[in-house]
Amino acid sequence: MTTLNEITRQLTSTLDQEPLLHNILDNAVTILNCEAGTLFLIDDQTGDLVFRVTVGPVAGNLLGQRLPPGIGVVGRAVQTRQPVIENEAQDSNSRFIETDKQTGFVSRSLLAVPMQIKDRVLGVIEVINRRDGLPFVIDDQNILTAFAGQAAVAIENARLIALTDQELAARVEELQVMGRIVRELNASLEVDRAMRITLEWAMRQSNAEAGLIGMLEEDRIRLMAQDGYEDIFTDPSDGHLPLDMPTIKSAIESGQPSQVSLIAAGEKGILPTAHTQTIIPIRREADVIGLLLLESMSDSQENLAFLNRLSDNAAIAIYNAQLYDLVQQANNAKSEFVSFVAHELKNPMTSIKGYTELLAAGSVGGINEMQTNFLQTIRSNVERMSVLVSDLNDNAKIEANTLRLDFKPVDVPHVLDQALKSTKRQMDDKKQTVDMVVAKELPNIWADDVRVGQVLTNLVSNAHKYTPEGGKIVVGAEATTNQWDSEGAKQVVHLWVKDNGIGISIEDQVKIFQKFFRSEDSKAREAPGTGLGLNITKSLVEMQGGRIWFESEYRQGTTFHFTIPVAEG
Repeated sequence: MTTLNEITRQLTSTLDQEPLLHNILDNAVTILNCEAGTLFLIDDQTGDLVFRVTVGPVAGNLLGQRLPPGIGVVGRAVQTRQPVIENEAQDSNSRFIETDKQTGFVSRSLLAVPMQIKDRVLGVIEVINRRDGLPFVIDDQNILTAFAGQAAVAIENARLIALTDQELAARVEELQVMGRIVRELNASLEVDRAMRITLEWAMRQSNAEAGLIGMLEEDRIRLMAQDGYEDIFTDPSDGHLPLDMPTIKSAIESGQPSQVSLIAAGEKGILPTAHTQTIIPIRREADVIGLLLLESMSDSQENLAFLNRLSDNAAIAIYNAQLYDLVQQANNAKSEFVSFVAHELKNPMTSIKGYTELLAAGSVGGINEMQTNFLQTIRSNVERMSVLVSDLNDNAKIEANTLRLDFKPVDVPHVLDQALKSTKRQMDDKKQTVDMVVAKELPNIWADDVRVGQVLTNLVSNAHKYTPEGGKIVVGAEATTNQWDSEGAKQVVHLWVKDNGIGISIEDQVKIFQKFFRSEDSKAREAPGTGLGLNITKSLVEMQGGRIWFESEYRQGTTFHFTIPVAEG
């Protein structure tokens, strides 16, 4: 018994099934001092006894072979759930003699003991021929029975651990797959793409021959994506399913996934040859907003839990995409409205500006000093309003992605000259000086000359507004290798506008290109602005393949830089 207890402790030291089975049989043969032995496990599906481990002469060729239920001494041990002793093996009619014939080994005496957990038999330990030539007795039977009980516990523990490991590995794999699916779903905010990805993964994981995904619309389901139904839905954009199909109606009403054997239920699938139909409702909170339908020509059961988790993740992605689509529609409507208002404001402003200039020029009679001041105020505000309307119009077009650029080779010095001319009067009024640092023989840039001029005008105008009276502004340009954007054009023209104005605080620098941003700096607030100029400037530069950045020292000045690709040829 001391030896038996020691062996039992050894059995609990491993939970790896194959070494454990060998350990069990080796110890069973050793305990009873036998010549040979066999360990059988029962195939749960067929009931066959499978040779899993053998000990003894020429026994290796038996591994993997099977005995039908009830055959031989081991078969009797399983059926009776009791040990079986056969000491006259050669004369026994119930013994399975084919094993001796196959191995050439002579079995004189046999002891077979079932390994069982509660009422379930896992297998049989069979030992053969005591080495001392004596027959097996009740004490041998009792010792092996006690050992077989411990062996059964160890085998069951190893099986459960293996099953747990397999389930854990399967769960980890599922989580990895689900994580990948979620990343793909969240990579875009397009409803159609989210639908296609969901269907692709559902079919990939279920091995279904056909599948579709659709959204509920009043009394039908509008088809969003399908695979395998090309002959049925010849026009995917017009495909729909009625809600009164029994399997679909049941799934939508219950909100729960269902799997139907169509043949057993006497139903027909969408695919005429389908045997199994799986329906997963797509829910948003408590409401069913769509469904995922899969059909298979086999009777295999799909992983409903996985498909249900997939539909939950898809529902979130689809809902987010729908919200984004609504926001985009509202944003486009806003942009269209702003563009319309901006366009409508141009005509009256042009008239106001024109008549103001006629009055100021004395075309309809002389005017006194006070009237001149009033007209100057009107002109100044019309110009400010014109800039505001133009900025709003450009911003609306950029947001709606409708701003079109006319690319062509552009002469940089000419654009610089035009930009400076447009701001000369304002600079003269503040007694500011402008220096030009432009390299000779600059190559043409590939750009929209009007929009490059707008960028330069915005930057020069900002430098003028935020530089005090008598300040200095430097405008420069040079052709150079692109050292600021590794993914951009190799050769660019680098332009910059430098001032010795009020500078930008560290807090404001991170926000300077944000839409509608206006600094709280009291000196910056002295100059009027919309907060759109630099945001539009950045967009225009980037739309032309360039990059914009700045350097600033608070109360010392700011330099804005931008690049535009050189025109090839």
